[in-house]
Amino acid sequence: MSSALRLGIAGLGTVGAGVVKIVQRRAALLAARTGREIAISAVSARTRQKDRGVRLSAYAWEDDPVALARRDDVDVLVELMGGSDGPAKAAVEAAIAAGKDVVTANKAMMALHGQALAEEAEAKGHVIRFEAAVAGGIPVVKALTEGLAGNEVVRVMGVMNGTCNYILTRMEGAGLTYEEVFAEAQALGYLEADPTLDVGGIDAGHKLALLAAIAFGTRLNFGAMRIEGIERITIEDIRHAADMGFRVKLLGVAQMTGRGLESRMSPCLVPETSPLGQLENAMNMVVLEGDAAGQIVLRGAGAGEGPTASAVMSDILDIARGTRVSTFGQPARSLAPVEGATASAPAPYYLRMALVDKPGALARIAAVLGDAGISIDRMRQYGHEDVAAPVLIVTHRTTRTALDEAISKMGGTGVLASDPVAIRIEEV
Repeated sequence: MSSALRLGIAGLGTVGAGVVKIVQRRAALLAARTGREIAISAVSARTRQKDRGVRLSAYAWEDDPVALARRDDVDVLVELMGGSDGPAKAAVEAAIAAGKDVVTANKAMMALHGQALAEEAEAKGHVIRFEAAVAGGIPVVKALTEGLAGNEVVRVMGVMNGTCNYILTRMEGAGLTYEEVFAEAQALGYLEADPTLDVGGIDAGHKLALLAAIAFGTRLNFGAMRIEGIERITIEDIRHAADMGFRVKLLGVAQMTGRGLESRMSPCLVPETSPLGQLENAMNMVVLEGDAAGQIVLRGAGAGEGPTASAVMSDILDIARGTRVSTFGQPARSLAPVEGATASAPAPYYLRMALVDKPGALARIAAVLGDAGISIDRMRQYGHEDVAAPVLIVTHRTTRTALDEAISKMGGTGVLASDPVAIRIEEV
């Protein structure tokens, strides 16, 4: 059997402790599957005395993760601290400088600095692996870099933040408002310390940026992504969408177009009968479309100790086996610069508005849409609320630019009782 692969684990939170548990409890299985022992040499965390539910006394302790990364008895730095900069980035840079491989679950760091870090690592003949950074236990990075490597990827889309999916499905199932479910999710510990990372779509946007780089062979460009969170989604939107056969999801979509790379993370309506429409609670789903393989649907837990630690271990085992796949599936220096698309592809849209109760109000709205070249697929009007009449419209395919211009002109009709809400309907 080959010499042991020695790990230095930086970060002993939920995921870090989960990795330690797997190494301790599955030592024989890991060795059988890789042909070598997987051993932990040293660990690092903010607090040494904290009870993490795992035995750590056999490992050397480093208060400074950078010192951990430089240790001679560490072959692979396992970075599980989080944060786009600070100690996490410094430790990864130190590990690369010392000629070590890196395994990380840090989506923010990789989305913002992954290009430079990957180039530095690969120049030294080493790799950065980040399966756990995207969709928890779902092996989507491996699917793109290996399983679908022979495909030209057409589109990547998915629900990549379990907290947002929990909030939206809980709102629908319990008939609760966004504010009520947000407070519930916070009490359950589902939200990040900064909740806007979750509900604002930023966390999921980081993940989509990484998948897009792999799928389309392009340099990371998180800043070009259009990001909109779920904060404006109301229980009325969810009820009305369900009434028309749709469900609301925070959906990430990336596809290459003639205008550049279109990447967006925003609330969308999807058919309730589709795989994405049937996704419940805090689960994740990623849909990959290749020219040869067709549509591949991957579903699983997107967070949590077990699923995320499982993804970390899959990267560690690949390194132990000697599998050397470039960080983004091809050499980082070969990734092509790409401009972000200035407009999204045409799609149907859901419009919700309230009209004042007077003759001809609906006709005026229809006329504005018609003047903008937007045709109506279907329309519903509900019972009056005081002096306003709630109206729902589903358009045929149109551009967001045309729709925004039409919505702007609706303000001059004098028949709106509330600002229109527009949500894209993604064709899945």
